[in-house]
Amino acid sequence: MDDAVAPEGASHDRGTAFPRGTADEPGLRQGLRRMRLIATGLLVAVVTVYLAAQGWRSHGGPAWAGYVAAAAEAGVVGALADWFAVTALFRHPLGLPIPHTAIIPHRKDALGRGLENFVSTHFLAEDVIREKIDGIGVSRRVGIWLGEPAHAERVTTEVAERLSAAIAGMNDELVGEIVEKAVLPRIVERPWAGVLGTALRRVLDDRLHHRLVDVLIVEIQDWLVRNPETFVRLVRDQAPAWTPQWLDEAVAAKAYDKALEALAELRTDPDHRIRQTIDRFLGDFAGRLVADPGLGEQVEQIKQRLLGHPEVGRAVSAIWATTRTILLDLTTDPQSTARVRASSELAAFGQRLAADPVLAATVDRGAADLATRAVGRYKGDIAAIIGDTVASWEPAETSRRIELHVGRDLQFIRINGTVVGALVGLLIHTVTALVF
Repeated sequence: MDDAVAPEGASHDRGTAFPRGTADEPGLRQGLRRMRLIATGLLVAVVTVYLAAQGWRSHGGPAWAGYVAAAAEAGVVGALADWFAVTALFRHPLGLPIPHTAIIPHRKDALGRGLENFVSTHFLAEDVIREKIDGIGVSRRVGIWLGEPAHAERVTTEVAERLSAAIAGMNDELVGEIVEKAVLPRIVERPWAGVLGTALRRVLDDRLHHRLVDVLIVEIQDWLVRNPETFVRLVRDQAPAWTPQWLDEAVAAKAYDKALEALAELRTDPDHRIRQTIDRFLGDFAGRLVADPGLGEQVEQIKQRLLGHPEVGRAVSAIWATTRTILLDLTTDPQSTARVRASSELAAFGQRLAADPVLAATVDRGAADLATRAVGRYKGDIAAIIGDTVASWEPAETSRRIELHVGRDLQFIRINGTVVGALVGLLIHTVTALVF
């Protein structure tokens, strides 16, 4: 009466094979077989009790034998009805093509689409995703993990390896062609004067040029300290031929001392008149770049001459080759300044992320927003994986696998049907005897 689980080599009528079984499949098969034997044994038991009690009652047995027969008869009915219901989920009972049986093989595609819709509606909803991510505590977990220097270094190493592989794989000719055909035309078509003026104005507002002036002053001062004889000779060589040599040397020495003194004052005084003169000159020049059409035209002519020069292409190639070498050195050397600094900054960020609740809340909110946007945009595609996967399974094998995983619990329905049916039958027989 009880259909066996379809064999592994069952014929396939459509679809692709179900994924291979898991390591616990033998245990599942054994558990299902044991529960089937229990449920079937209970059915055989109530049938035997019914036949015995009914026969005893027909041959003058005691009155209570009727109660036993009624209970056993109802138990048989309940057991058979539930066996039919459980079996009809997976196959045709007794192989008979009864309508609305073998539900899973026949309706698996619809069931897959129903599961797809259920997951899309109840699991991939925006409020569910946001609540789940908020509960995870993304920022705290990431911060604690990233705060470990070894972990930060691991991230830096992974990024550096990917970056170095990408840089090494770039085609130099392709890069040159992209720069020549895509980057340079964009640079050429846009007027430079206004851009340069705006950029120079921003540099002046942020006082970034002061750093350049400081660097130049230091370099000049260091050069003078290292090369006094050269400075004196240059000044002496400019003296008139009719002046005495001792006078030339005295003037040159005095000029050297005054130059060092002026540079020291210029280096220590941020409001030195020469600095103010430089600021005024650069400010006026930035304003002219933006507002003076004549100067703008001159800048455009210079731009055209520069970009039209045949050396530009070679210069671009040389710049890219140098940049590529520098980037490869930075990304492949574990002790490079860039990688060491990146690792320390990542670790510091992780520690701050774990300790700063305001920053953590911002990161959590950003992660939740990102996840909900991604799910909202792609949840249809994500959920469709379920329906498409189920649709690709071979029906008979799908039924067999599902039964293997849930069939053991379904056998309790047969057992409960037998017991409940017997109790209901006993109750009905009792009420009937009392009333009639």
